[in-house]
Amino acid sequence: MDITDIKIRKTITQGRLRAIVSITLDDTLAVHDIKIVRGDERLFVAMPSRKDESGVFRDIVHPISPAARQEIEEEILDAYSRHLAIIEAEQSVNS
Repeated sequence: MDITDIKIRKTITQGRLRAIVSITLDDTLAVHDIKIVRGDERLFVAMPSRKDESGVFRDIVHPISPAARQEIEEEILDAYSRHLAIIEAEQSVNS
């Protein structure tokens, strides 16, 4: 499985939620509404979820193995870092 595209759909500067992301896997499957969240010690990736009848949030889609989760998280966070660097560079040019 390869992540063939990552789109940072929205960035947020206030609160713990930092970005909403979509990824494409093997140019065939898109996963939307992945969240980048500021945790107590680091940024992490939260997979798309919804609240069930009992009020508990359940992932709609998620990696099965820890290795797959780590790979997806690393690629998304790398793309997010590059996205922020581009925004910062554009703001420096416009200042």
